[in-house]
Amino acid sequence: MKPVKERFATLAVFLANGFGIGAWAVEVPRIKAALSLSDTTLGLGLFAFALGAIVTMPLAGRLAPRFGSGRATALLGVAFVVALPLPAFAPNILSLGLALLMLGATNGALDVSMNGHASTIEAEWRSPIMSSFHAAWSAGGLLGAASGAMLQKWGVGVIGGLMLPGLFIGVLIVCAAVAALRDIGPRASAPTSGLALPSAAVMKLAALAFLCMMMEGAIADWSAVFLRSVLSGEASVAAIGYSAFAFSMAACRIVGDVSVRRFGSERVTALGGLVAATGLALVLDLPNVVTACVGFALVGVGLANVVPVIFSAAGRSTLTPAVGVSMAATAGYAGFLVGPPMIGFGAGLVGLRLALCVLLVAALVVFLVGGKAVRNASLATIAN
Repeated sequence: MKPVKERFATLAVFLANGFGIGAWAVEVPRIKAALSLSDTTLGLGLFAFALGAIVTMPLAGRLAPRFGSGRATALLGVAFVVALPLPAFAPNILSLGLALLMLGATNGALDVSMNGHASTIEAEWRSPIMSSFHAAWSAGGLLGAASGAMLQKWGVGVIGGLMLPGLFIGVLIVCAAVAALRDIGPRASAPTSGLALPSAAVMKLAALAFLCMMMEGAIADWSAVFLRSVLSGEASVAAIGYSAFAFSMAACRIVGDVSVRRFGSERVTALGGLVAATGLALVLDLPNVVTACVGFALVGVGLANVVPVIFSAAGRSTLTPAVGVSMAATAGYAGFLVGPPMIGFGAGLVGLRLALCVLLVAALVVFLVGGKAVRNASLATIAN
């Protein structure tokens, strides 16, 4: 019997986590302005977020064998809710760094735990359903960004802009935990480390995952800051970039499996990189309200299904699929965490627009070598 209730409960956690990250993304410009932070100083704060996640990701892998993946996901979900509004209370960069350290720690641990629990459900389901979980996360990001923009339009302050979404996702996670966020299948006997280094066989795929998720993380934290600086508009107007990105990514992930079956994984990867590069070039070259919507939507369309394809190819590149996927996922999450502070440091040196050109280069690399890397993985599978 398929774990239907457990699947929907886990989908709710992915939705809640995405909602929280989306709400945080649109508050970054207001926090930056309130504390009078430069791009470089904000980059330092975002680095604290990344550091917190990097520290807790390997520790989160030890929670599932001890408490069970379902219970660990529920506990970490509550911790994420508690940490979400903390940056809004920070009076200076030091306290902001500490708050972001805690938020990054809880988010990174929850990310590992909920993906591990989703993998367990997928195994029991006996059919590929992982894209649906990531679609729920993207949909949550869209809803979180949209609700954040709406709260700003209504004059709600930064504290309310994070506490109200936190209240919503807290109720969602508690309901999911009570309803069906429970362990299924055999409990793992040993923790799975999220710090496995890529082997030579999956190094290129891991590098591509790093680039794709670096773009995703940087857009989440810097799109609103960039648009607010070039459009000279309200924070709610600047939020449209991330909203368009999250909406298009969520929509395309819903039909991701169909796209791969129809066009092939190699073409989806290469064309995805090209579409993402086109969107980034449009936004950076001609920034206005229309190009922000269209450009960031194109980036979401392009990146939506590249990472799932890369994970699948990495699984085919090792004797044990889970080993290859974990290697690519580790590199990908590293890119997601490293991207935002890297853009911040670059912005302090050469300006934000030029620093964001790094994302354009990354998309072009995916376009040029991504399809070949995926094809080589498929050929290796046939040879074996």
